[in-house]
Amino acid sequence: MNDTFASSLSSGAHLQLSKLVGDWEGTAKTWFEPDKLADESPVRGSMRLILGGRFILHEYKGSLSGKPLEGMAIIGYHIGLKKYQCAWIDSFHNGTAIMFSEGEKGDPRLSVLGSYAYVTPEIEQHWGWRTEIEIISDNAINITAYNITPEGEASKATETIYKKTQS
Repeated sequence: MNDTFASSLSSGAHLQLSKLVGDWEGTAKTWFEPDKLADESPVRGSMRLILGGRFILHEYKGSLSGKPLEGMAIIGYHIGLKKYQCAWIDSFHNGTAIMFSEGEKGDPRLSVLGSYAYVTPEIEQHWGWRTEIEIISDNAINITAYNITPEGEASKATETIYKKTQS
């Protein structure tokens, strides 16, 4: 382990990631239109460090409109680029795509921006997706995602309010 990574584990971004470790329960809310709540359902998740603390793996299960939903994200911090990164998949929002997201260089917040394609036989649109993880306390976190239209307008898309059930 190099000194920079060891320092990040003890007092930097990787220490921040380690605060997410545990089993979580909460509520997931989904919006398909701005300010019009489409669904509110229970969700369970677990987060664990992988590869010696380099990354955290978030796995979750819930439902959306009564149908099962599951997903996972690998979140890390690229020390050289000084930014958080995330690869996310799930059984609803992403279809068969993997979304890769990155934060802004030097931003200490757990906030990443990715994009996805909305594709039909008639249209192909590229939308942004910003995910923010807010550590409220040792036992509470909020994960909020925003849809960003091709024109750049952002609106809340999902919000997961988690309480820790086990460390």
